[in-house]
Amino acid sequence: MSLPLFKTLRADFSASIVVFLVALPLCLGVALASGAPLFSGVIAGIIGGIVVGALSKSPLSVSGPAAGLTVIVFTAIEQLPSFEAFLLAVMLAGVIQIALAATRSGIAAEFVPSSVITGMLAAIGLILILKQVPHALGYDGDFEGSFEFTEAGGANTFSAIIIAVREHLSPGAVLIALAGLAFLFWWDKARPKDGPLRFVPGPLVVVLIGVGGNLLLGMLKPNWQLGASHLVQVPVANSFGEFTSFFATPDFSQIGNGAVWTIALTLAIVASLESLLSVKAVDELDPQRRTTPKNWEMTAQGCGNIVSGLIGGLPITSVIVRSSANVDAGAQSKLSTMLHGTWLLLSVALIPFLLNLIPLAALAAVLIATGYKLAKPKLFIDRYKQGWTQLVPFVVTIGAILFTDLLIGIVIGLVVGFVFVVARNFRSAITFVCDDGDCLIRARRNLYFIHKYELQKELNRVPDNANLLIDLSSTSYVDLDNVDIINAFIKGAEYRSIAVTVRGDIAERSAPLINAPTSGIRFS
Repeated sequence: MSLPLFKTLRADFSASIVVFLVALPLCLGVALASGAPLFSGVIAGIIGGIVVGALSKSPLSVSGPAAGLTVIVFTAIEQLPSFEAFLLAVMLAGVIQIALAATRSGIAAEFVPSSVITGMLAAIGLILILKQVPHALGYDGDFEGSFEFTEAGGANTFSAIIIAVREHLSPGAVLIALAGLAFLFWWDKARPKDGPLRFVPGPLVVVLIGVGGNLLLGMLKPNWQLGASHLVQVPVANSFGEFTSFFATPDFSQIGNGAVWTIALTLAIVASLESLLSVKAVDELDPQRRTTPKNWEMTAQGCGNIVSGLIGGLPITSVIVRSSANVDAGAQSKLSTMLHGTWLLLSVALIPFLLNLIPLAALAAVLIATGYKLAKPKLFIDRYKQGWTQLVPFVVTIGAILFTDLLIGIVIGLVVGFVFVVARNFRSAITFVCDDGDCLIRARRNLYFIHKYELQKELNRVPDNANLLIDLSSTSYVDLDNVDIINAFIKGAEYRSIAVTVRGDIAERSAPLINAPTSGIRFS
């Protein structure tokens, strides 16, 4: 850990409670949407916190079951002979992730444009708000943690809000959500700078308000009280033996099943992509701007998936909602992540009946506040000021994620982002000046493959009987294709009575390459 434990314990302890409260319904929701046993999502959350948290070098990232994998997981469970066969695929996916890390595949995350990363964060913020509004109104038609635009039953992100208002409006849920939001926004400004109250997590107070408020409604206004369907629903074990039955082991007899390996490879690739992008985004949110080693992170994720598969859990990735809640709650080290996993384990083992008193409307208030902080208007204004090359990929990423899902939206954002990167590099990199037979061709920056046409075009403008200076002093790299073009021009220069001088350190280093059998060539 980058800071001494005694300096971060209070902040991390407080943050871990917030992350635990956010993670619990998300773990259950992802498992429900995946067609898996509910407890498998909790197992994944526990392993993501304790195992991945301990191994990872990311100070603020939180891992657990991911909404982005629900379609893959649901299809895999339907396709394979048993849930235990799927667990084998999860375990093998972890092994593949470790192999990918050994090939240093994690470096791919460093090439993602910042406009796409910030667009992903803003989109997640907007989705959190839009997806949690129905829960805040008392309509729980979509599972907690969903990022898909199209929902079960034919509704979508926007129509679900209309349905909630018209058909499922619950005054009790609205009161609890509004009270929670009012407290959170007030607490952000009123939280004392000193004293023990500064460590009180606002979301914990919101949950207590929700539990107490719902119990109070039961006494004063019973028809407004929220029923079990609008509360957290953790599986409850009546004995230790029943609790251990929630765990499962892989069916190793399916090791020769080709479908298991195909699913394992799919899970490994998609989970790695989501983890790398999430960790990259969390590094952007980190107030201390610490950088996570990406290949090490893939190894940690792989180890987590091996353990999760071995004991009955869903596949694990680094997840941005829990991670952003961790950052927002003031976490300073990975101790917060590890503690949140511990709270998940202890709570579902010891007090599941208390967890089942928490209204989803109270948790919706927490997530809406988190979403607002990810998608503040200032973020959009800043991107607008940076120009179209930053604004367009940013906006396209947001729109694509909003109207598809997280992974598809990110891929679309990456494509648009890379188009703008290539377009920027296609801008003129070469200056041509010619005066009375004295000509200059100057490379203003490194020359790559995409600059071949421009270089060839400018060389073709050099007239016969000219003195030409090719100035490469501003470059540190010239692609070999461009070197070949320069060589070809130099070889033909003597037949046109053109004296060529090549200047710059790159020319000296490339002297064996940039050459021609003519006395008209000089290196300076």
